[in-house]
Amino acid sequence: MVSINDNYLKLPESYLFSDIKKKVNTFKELHPEAHVISLGIGDVTRPLVPVLIEALHAAVDEMGHTETFRGYGPEQGYRFLQEKIVACDFHARGVDIDADEIFISDGAKSDLGNIGDILSVKNRVAVTDPVYPVYVDTNVMGGRAGVLERDGQHWSHIIYLPCTAGNHFIPELPAERPDIIYLCYPNNPTGTTLSKAELKKWVDYALENDSLILFDAAYEAFIHDENIPHSIYEIENAKKIAIEFRSFSKTAGFTGLRCGYTVVPKELKLYNCSGEKISANKLWNRRQTTKFNGVSYIVQRAAEAIYSPVGRAQIQESIEYYMNNARLLKTALQDRGLQIYGGDNAPYIWVKTPNGLSSWKFFDRLLYECYIVGTPGIGFGPSGEGYFRLTAFGRYEDTIESISRIRNWDL
Repeated sequence: MVSINDNYLKLPESYLFSDIKKKVNTFKELHPEAHVISLGIGDVTRPLVPVLIEALHAAVDEMGHTETFRGYGPEQGYRFLQEKIVACDFHARGVDIDADEIFISDGAKSDLGNIGDILSVKNRVAVTDPVYPVYVDTNVMGGRAGVLERDGQHWSHIIYLPCTAGNHFIPELPAERPDIIYLCYPNNPTGTTLSKAELKKWVDYALENDSLILFDAAYEAFIHDENIPHSIYEIENAKKIAIEFRSFSKTAGFTGLRCGYTVVPKELKLYNCSGEKISANKLWNRRQTTKFNGVSYIVQRAAEAIYSPVGRAQIQESIEYYMNNARLLKTALQDRGLQIYGGDNAPYIWVKTPNGLSSWKFFDRLLYECYIVGTPGIGFGPSGEGYFRLTAFGRYEDTIESISRIRNWDL
């Protein structure tokens, strides 16, 4: 008899975005004439910028010649990309990171899920709430979450750190010590941020309590405020307690190409069952060389082009395109009297649902009355109830049309 990992059976049968898709498909069957605008799932809509297309073509041409053909590459990533990342993302901000602390991957989501491979099932996990569902679901799969409680929202072994308007979406330090702390800033789904002083509190807490911070910085490129850190390593001693995850998906439109990276500092030490300190960098390197064959050469050459002067200018234009959408949406929603958060340093708008509506009820009303799709806050955790996420990744024309519909909506 072949046994399964029973932890998978603990997960609810449906995933948030598959539930949304079912509801939208049902609506379209009932209203085939309706022009439905999606401001829900955070996929990008702008094409790859010209410098990336040029880099892809050049790399494809290289693969067609014996002298420049490449087969298996280094699992950790090609040195040319690692060095560009180090120089532009870290050294330029005064952060000392080495190239062999950078691990190129097929995206932050994969690494955020896979990092559990090197962490004990006995670790206690803390998550900000609301939270990107992957953090919780992968810990359920890994056996760290316990059981789903009767409310259908809380897992018995996970420590929840509520982030609501009541605490200005700044999580409080946990009273109960966690081994692993997930932080995502700029935040998905709320679009809010932490200042350097606020992030320092978490670094200091982790240092004092011997905890590990898993820092998701996938949206750092959208930060405009100079007082907001782009990396947790801008905080002193953070390399001793933090792993950072980055993505090119939203920054440069790589949702289809797939590329990102994870930073595992050599200073970071974890413990084996005997209490001996073990290098997290070596553990992650062992995991990657065993389970991952690396990102393709072609894609890594495109990622390298992001850091060229032309690439940076073209990428910034796309970022400003989306952030303009965010500003327009935020203003329009505020004009309708709604309480709005985020949208200044992140491409997400976090809406307080009006008149005490549940987040799913608000979803239904927005879909059936405005033909607009968003994401119910409850899908991101218990503290997401009563909130709703809209993304700025749509086309400008669709954003303008959405605003027109919302302005004429009988709230």
